[in-house]
Amino acid sequence: MSEIPGTEVLRYTAFSADPQGGNPAGVVLDASGLDDAAMLAIAAELGYSESAFLTGPGTSGEPGGRGYTIRYFSPKAEVPFCGHATVATAIALAERNGPGDLVFTTQAGTVPVTVTRDGSELRATLTSVEPHVTDVAPDDLAEALAALDWPAGDLDPALPPRIAYAGARHLVLAAGSRERLADLDYDFARLEALMHRLDLTTVQLVWRESATVFHVRDPFPVGGVVEDPATGAAAAAFGAYLRELALVPDAAVLTLHQGQDMGRPGTLAVELRPGDARVRVSGTGTRIPAAE
Repeated sequence: MSEIPGTEVLRYTAFSADPQGGNPAGVVLDASGLDDAAMLAIAAELGYSESAFLTGPGTSGEPGGRGYTIRYFSPKAEVPFCGHATVATAIALAERNGPGDLVFTTQAGTVPVTVTRDGSELRATLTSVEPHVTDVAPDDLAEALAALDWPAGDLDPALPPRIAYAGARHLVLAAGSRERLADLDYDFARLEALMHRLDLTTVQLVWRESATVFHVRDPFPVGGVVEDPATGAAAAAFGAYLRELALVPDAAVLTLHQGQDMGRPGTLAVELRPGDARVRVSGTGTRIPAAE
């Protein structure tokens, strides 16, 4: 891609240790010389679902200069929070400065991240902002199903539709079968229009394999891409959704598999802790070689 003088654009994948798995993100560790138009241009040229742009360190007042301000851009627009780009950025920083604790100031609020090393792998765990869950209006649900071409009878009644937030808003819809989840061929413009009206970042489509294991997919037309391969913000929102509806215990560790249907498999771990409304999402990540 073309370079902006003085700007290094890195490429990392999150929620997989394989460069060909997980969700790729652009990472700019020093965006102090970039305006909004330049950041959007970089994100659009990369074509990933989101790219992250840092200023700092020290902008969060953290001792040792491990606090940063971070902004996220899709190919179409800025988004308030992005989980996979947060994980990718944290791992990029850890490769340079070593594992440890970081604090990212996002438009959605403060997001602490801890990076640890397990052998040759780095693993980042983000802690979401305070989440909340709201109902979906019947007409909005009907429009979402029409855009997806999903009959209402194909939904899992045990996991009712809701809008969940943990830094960004996501419509949670549960498929009654793995086959239903795998069959995704939606009306891009129609779903995009609904998502703009409801201020949604993605639609979190899920299928429950077991008590703690889920398969998920995330259409992302508002970002200019058909589907997001691994969605940390939606994973955090989904954890809040499961706890709010008492579908899992207050203390739980959940496994989300995403990206298999796109050929970019990734794994997201979601942790719920008693007495803490926030949701923790963790995963591995790695740099994408220039040839990938």
